[in-house]
Amino acid sequence: MIRQIEGGVTAPRGFQAAGVACGIKRKKEDGSAPLDLALITAGEPVPVAAVFTTNQAVAAPVVISREHLARSGGHAKAIVVNSGCANACTGETGMNVAREMAAAAASAAGCASEHVLVASTGVIGVQLDPAKIRAGVQSAARVLEVSGAENATRAIMTTDPFPKAAAARVEVPGGGTFTVGGMAKGSGMIEPRMATMLGFLTTDAKVEPAILAGALRRVVDETFNAITVDGECSTNDCVFLMASGASGVSITRDDDPALLAGLRDVAGRLAREIVRGGEGATKLVTVHITGAASLADAQLAARTIANSPLVKTAIHGGDPNWGRLVAAAGRSGATFVLDRASVAVGPVKVFVEGVPHDERADQAADVLKDANVTVTVDLGTGKDYDFTMWTCDFSAEYVRINSEYRT
Repeated sequence: MIRQIEGGVTAPRGFQAAGVACGIKRKKEDGSAPLDLALITAGEPVPVAAVFTTNQAVAAPVVISREHLARSGGHAKAIVVNSGCANACTGETGMNVAREMAAAAASAAGCASEHVLVASTGVIGVQLDPAKIRAGVQSAARVLEVSGAENATRAIMTTDPFPKAAAARVEVPGGGTFTVGGMAKGSGMIEPRMATMLGFLTTDAKVEPAILAGALRRVVDETFNAITVDGECSTNDCVFLMASGASGVSITRDDDPALLAGLRDVAGRLAREIVRGGEGATKLVTVHITGAASLADAQLAARTIANSPLVKTAIHGGDPNWGRLVAAAGRSGATFVLDRASVAVGPVKVFVEGVPHDERADQAADVLKDANVTVTVDLGTGKDYDFTMWTCDFSAEYVRINSEYRT
């Protein structure tokens, strides 16, 4: 049984967090300094797992965090994150700053540098000021507390319109409970494989690093890797998962149903909130593929539809243009049988086994007025593989935000 609770990334026992302003982001119009550095710590080095971007233009924090995971055998005591500067495409100088970032957090947390993971988000190609990072880490260390999760969640935001946090308590069959918590950022440049998306998960279950890594990979494929805002895979994406073991509940398999259920709940909610808060988004769109010849085909068709500018603009405008969905599915590379394919907008079937039903267009248009929209496409193969992705609509506001991102 899963019960959703408050508390975010520090809801599980054994974790503290803080979020502070250290001057990386520009001041607000009212002259105040926005939060731009977050610190998460455990009481000691604990098992940790990570999934990183597949982009070959890899940011310095990703390189350093990978190195530290390998050197520590999958253990970490602290995660330090800055927003406002991605520290990507910054050469050896950027690598050294990422190392300094880890060293500063290690000094504050009382651990070795390899027990610190680092993450950055913001503008690519800008050097990160190490003096600001050092001062920010020292400030964050002084205010670390369980109740610091809210500030930490706000400190990792860039163009996000709202903070994203979630937590859940899981009852284990036969007795015992453990908690999963998390926070995430992401609004644009989102198509995780991984994207400009950062996710930080914690649990107080007792899980060894290899088991934790296997469980995280399973869950990421169904959650963070099943969302897209604009089809852009970034340089900095990562998801970290730390396990304190403070609940006393031991997990010994990476397919443990209780652990997967808790992680799916928290990661799934965070992933959908990333899409809901997509740059310029007005609608959360669920793309459900059925009747695929394989899981790979279902994923391919879902991703193609979810990333289609024509589909996303039609949904934004409330236009039930099922032809755009059919065209996207047909060009996706998945096996597609037009004469047996079907499309539904919400419960309204607008294209059934190759036959259009435009007399239902007004009903479908009414469905598209909602802030939450589901489109279903049956690929018509007669097989029963399916997959779901989440995306958002495209608006003029998305263009405005990204045309002015650096200016």
